[in-house]
Amino acid sequence: MHPADLPDTVSVFPLPGALLLPRSRLPLHIFEPRYLQMLDDALKTKERLIGMVQPNPCQNDDTKLHRIGCAGRVTQFSETEDGRYLITLSGVSRFRIQSELDGFTPYRRCAVTWDGFDRDLGKGEIDDTFDRSGFLRLLGRYFSARQLSTDWESLNEADDELLVNSLSMLLDFDPEDKQALLEAPCLRTRRETLVTLIEFSLRGGSNEEQLQ
Repeated sequence: MHPADLPDTVSVFPLPGALLLPRSRLPLHIFEPRYLQMLDDALKTKERLIGMVQPNPCQNDDTKLHRIGCAGRVTQFSETEDGRYLITLSGVSRFRIQSELDGFTPYRRCAVTWDGFDRDLGKGEIDDTFDRSGFLRLLGRYFSARQLSTDWESLNEADDELLVNSLSMLLDFDPEDKQALLEAPCLRTRRETLVTLIEFSLRGGSNEEQLQ
């Protein structure tokens, strides 16, 4: 797939803390009427795309959006008895918002460009400098401190990109931190950002020590 194959406009779902990355999957629970309409409309298109974007609130305007988001294709969906949807978005590519469109839909739509995100549409990325064993030890300390459990066998079997991207999406970081993970230009930078966030959390959010 090439950027030229992607649409110039995308329906966007602003959801704080919900991160979607290319070649990753994000489960979502859709129940608000405007987003039920967005899903119905997306399923009528050949791309079936929904753009996930972090809100970027400021003092005078709580409707602002971050400029970079990630579009996902609806690859799974099921309807509950009371009319809600459980869906899965499979990450396709990041995009940059050029403008928000006025229109008659109850949900928000944006004109976007896919330029600069060609690597998102290619094969999985590789991080040649990844110290996997050291990373997993750090992750073990984080999970222990947070009293979290995980399937370590699955983590050990996951390839580097799946491991880093899945943790970036799943771990409990602030929305601005999630945005930094999204905007990382390559897998190595995302992994370095993730390590920094985990180390910061392990120190209780203290800036007193210099990060290594």
